[in-house]
Amino acid sequence: MTDEPSDPYDPDQDKPMRDDTTPDKPAENIVHFNPWRDFNDAAPQIDVFGDEPDPAQIAQFMQVVFGYCDGLIPVRSFIDKGQGIDGRPHNIWLEAEQAAPEKMATFATWASREGAAVYVIPGTVAASGQAKAAEILQMQTVVVDLDTGDISAKRAHLERHLGAPTMVVESGGATLEGQRKSHIWWTLTEPAEGDDIRRVCGLRGDIAAKVGGDMHFRSAHQPIRVAGSVYYKNHLKTQVRIVELNAAHERDLDEFIEAVTDMPPAPGVSLQPEFTHADKLAVDEVLVTPAREGAQDDWSRFEGASAAIGHFIRMVHEGRMTKGEGWEGICGYNAAMLRPQWPVERLKRESERLWDRHVEKYGPPVIRLDSGAPGPVEMPAFTLGALLDDQSPMPEDIIAPRVLTPGGLLVLGGAPKVGKSDLLISWLVHMAAGAPFLGFTPPRALRIFYLQAEIQYHYLRERLKQIALPPEVLAAARDTFVATPKLKMLLDNEGSVRVARAVQTSFPDAPPDILCVDPIRNLFDGGPDGGGENDNTAMMFFLKERIEVLRDHIDPDCGVVLVHHTKKLSKQQVKDDPFLALSGASALRGFYTSGLILHRPDDEAPERKLEIELRNGPALPSKLIDKVGGQWVEINPMNERLVRKEAGAKHDAERNRKGEVICGLLYEEALQGRMYTMTHFAETFENTGGLGGQSIIRERLNVLTTKGYVKFVRGAAATALDLATERSKYGYLCVETMRLATGREHVDPDTGEVTLELIEVLPSHYKCAQTGAVLPVENPSVWVYRELEDAG
Repeated sequence: MTDEPSDPYDPDQDKPMRDDTTPDKPAENIVHFNPWRDFNDAAPQIDVFGDEPDPAQIAQFMQVVFGYCDGLIPVRSFIDKGQGIDGRPHNIWLEAEQAAPEKMATFATWASREGAAVYVIPGTVAASGQAKAAEILQMQTVVVDLDTGDISAKRAHLERHLGAPTMVVESGGATLEGQRKSHIWWTLTEPAEGDDIRRVCGLRGDIAAKVGGDMHFRSAHQPIRVAGSVYYKNHLKTQVRIVELNAAHERDLDEFIEAVTDMPPAPGVSLQPEFTHADKLAVDEVLVTPAREGAQDDWSRFEGASAAIGHFIRMVHEGRMTKGEGWEGICGYNAAMLRPQWPVERLKRESERLWDRHVEKYGPPVIRLDSGAPGPVEMPAFTLGALLDDQSPMPEDIIAPRVLTPGGLLVLGGAPKVGKSDLLISWLVHMAAGAPFLGFTPPRALRIFYLQAEIQYHYLRERLKQIALPPEVLAAARDTFVATPKLKMLLDNEGSVRVARAVQTSFPDAPPDILCVDPIRNLFDGGPDGGGENDNTAMMFFLKERIEVLRDHIDPDCGVVLVHHTKKLSKQQVKDDPFLALSGASALRGFYTSGLILHRPDDEAPERKLEIELRNGPALPSKLIDKVGGQWVEINPMNERLVRKEAGAKHDAERNRKGEVICGLLYEEALQGRMYTMTHFAETFENTGGLGGQSIIRERLNVLTTKGYVKFVRGAAATALDLATERSKYGYLCVETMRLATGREHVDPDTGEVTLELIEVLPSHYKCAQTGAVLPVENPSVWVYRELEDAG
């Protein structure tokens, strides 16, 4: 299936680059390559019919795959199959530094002389000798190996949905149809580390599954051929070539994951696992076909038992049965179909063996919560009259007005870095303190469990300390707001059990009022079929079988808040229907009771808009919000510019430009020994530098003096500078760091250069922003701007 080395008995390949991979020979016989020593002192024999290593391509490959990484690069060479020669593998570890491409080229040249292929693990490790998946420290690329079928069609499918790759490499081999096998590479904007490496490997597996690529690249330590090295398989000598290079094309990991999630499978590719084979009985036949001792039938007892056990294991693994039900089914088959029966111990031993293999191959199981709340025996239904006659009071809102109702589901969506988590934490802490927030009101101090999977512990506590919250709110919420650090888990059945236990431990006396999951993406479990967030079936499975079951297990009246990412839409699309921006399946929007979208109407402005959609209450107007003094506040929409926004922004920019020109002229003129009063400046620089007439210049100067960009020198301070006595109300204009040229000359003792002597100009007075009065400056050396005072 693939040109890349793999262990057919161990898909995880825990030791693909260890020195002891070849048995029955002493470890000291393994030769470690030294890039500063030539193994062969004789002149190399040039193969005129084959290709040689290309240092330029090797350098390009190394930049794409390791250009941002730190650490050691695991490199391996061994004799390709089909050459009729044997040889020991050679392992080296190269420092990911500037000299790495040259050292790799040297190693590839030596390997070429030996008839050996060159591979790397596309990630770095901390020390020589390391190469296990758990030892990979950084990876900066995502790669898929296309080695079967219609490779050109698969590549076109990838480019259509994921965009142009950073690099395409023809690995040297060819399919049965004659198409060249290829490696498709995408470089990330920064190296993945820690838990992000798991996400990168999962991404490699998802891409391979959707286009029929090599699934071995789900493992972090799967090696791959080095572009620019030589391919030798089956008596064919050819170069591993870079056929496309877009070095500037880099992808953000989160955005790339979303693009891959949205990408449909390539034509002819099925994501359904194949559990039956042509040479075996179908499952339905297995369960009703007796199997007798002594190979009396074509279907032996061992084959029958293995197939039946495998069937029930799949049912349990996919969440269709509990473990107890699965074991009962296995025992039932043993009693009914195996003649004679297997002993219970053998049955248990074989079941455990096959279970371990299945979990190893397909990942953690999906097991139903045995302790989940049972559904109602009868479906409730009410007549119109009963509904009209019911005068009982409405349930109390968890968050008023109707934003979160008992048993309700609220989804908060927003683009990355828009401030979702900051807003959410501020909101939840206020709710936990029983305090209103942005017009949202709790009936009392709420008990809140914040299940978050993005921020690690130390950075979570740092963020909570940095968020500016009133001291009384923090004091009231100390015990009612409980948060988890970044979790490495899925909200599958086992994860749900862990969460339920943590909630019970945190709130032993009464269940929480709100369970918050932040974000969906990092905890999403799409069920037995493994669908992603864009799959309606997978999303409904997550909402009904995970979120609702967990909520019912904690408290059926508990409100749930889900935090989700949004996809990129045009400003007009967001304006027309902001909730279309919710990333993922449309099933989510049809399921929640409340939806909130946080977005920036203007990328250049700090304000955010909070769009609100309610199912259980009347429509609420959107809120314009911003952070002022570190706290979220609601801005009066009357202050928002509604018409001619672009023209207004241009006028704002023009006013700012004129202010900068005025300050610049005041500074430059002082260097020439000239200072001005307000009237004199307006008369002198009328229609200069696009400033306009005198009245416009005076208007700008009034604004600049009120904001503190321009201050004054008057009275004794002006006399000390040898300035003429002024009759102006304000005095001479002064800007920060201004220096005035005197009539005296200064001679440089070293060069003899003659320049005018400069003296520092400090303000003596300023205009009060509240009254407009001219007041003395308290400390002339400290320049205070009006905006800085407001922000404090």
